[in-house]
Amino acid sequence: MIEHRSGEPVDILLVEDNPGDVRLTKEAFKEAHINNNLHVVRDGEAALDFLYRRGEHADAPCPNLVLLDLNLPKVDGMEVLERVKSDSDLRRIPVVILTSSEAEEDVVESYENHSNAYLTKPIDPDDFVELVQSFEDFWLTLVELPPKPDNT
Repeated sequence: MIEHRSGEPVDILLVEDNPGDVRLTKEAFKEAHINNNLHVVRDGEAALDFLYRRGEHADAPCPNLVLLDLNLPKVDGMEVLERVKSDSDLRRIPVVILTSSEAEEDVVESYENHSNAYLTKPIDPDDFVELVQSFEDFWLTLVELPPKPDNT
């Protein structure tokens, strides 16, 4: 098993409502053998509950990294991004947009709201797995992630 540069497992929050994309992401992470804890929530409201440790997510760990879809039920991904990046306790958590939208306005708005990267999901499942593995190689083996906030 490959470890993150810190040697510690990385907590990743995947915010994704499509079960097929969740399955493919889990498979890609498993195949890469990188030591991580993948937490999955299926809508924007649950993502905020996870990040703020509310309700059923009261004992959730603070994630080192968030993979965020934009097209979500309840609270859309852009709103989640805005809330995370405007909160002094959460803003240093890297948020990577992983979405099917190729719309230029979504790309621009994501970066204006301080996303750390914008990835478009490929349609082909093999290409999707390859994208997730490339993401993983970069974010979990090369990048030095910020420490978790003190209140975690």
